[in-house]
Amino acid sequence: MFRSIVRGCAAGAAGTTALNAMTYLDMALRGRPSSGAPEDVVEKVTEKAGHPVPETEDRGNRLSGLGALTGIAVGVGTGAAVALLHRAGLRPPGWLGGPATGALAMTLTDAPMAGLGVSDPRAWSPADWTADALPHLAYGLVTYGMIAAAHRHH
Repeated sequence: MFRSIVRGCAAGAAGTTALNAMTYLDMALRGRPSSGAPEDVVEKVTEKAGHPVPETEDRGNRLSGLGALTGIAVGVGTGAAVALLHRAGLRPPGWLGGPATGALAMTLTDAPMAGLGVSDPRAWSPADWTADALPHLAYGLVTYGMIAAAHRHH
């Protein structure tokens, strides 16, 4: 089981790299700014937990770093969870497992944003949905592809 978790973490890290690459490519092509949502989620969660990020001149930098680390944690953790499900016998074909893995990661990212009032996906434009869905699809394809490939070789 430990090996499955480690492989899932590695697959999730690779998937997170693919997601980030797709996001940065979109930003470069369309000239759009980065999202402030990760920082806003961290800010709300730390406040609700009673441990807000201190009000210092570098607070924005800390929130930015924590937001990025949270995204990495979701990506790596999702990879571990999917690897454990795969190990337990849930092994859809890649054309289904990849998009399902991406949808899971997208849900784990977007649900807290909606629940905390950071963003309302119901109000997103088609361009907003595309900017969120395509990187998560890339995440899912890479992550699930690596998990499935590791299983075939062991």
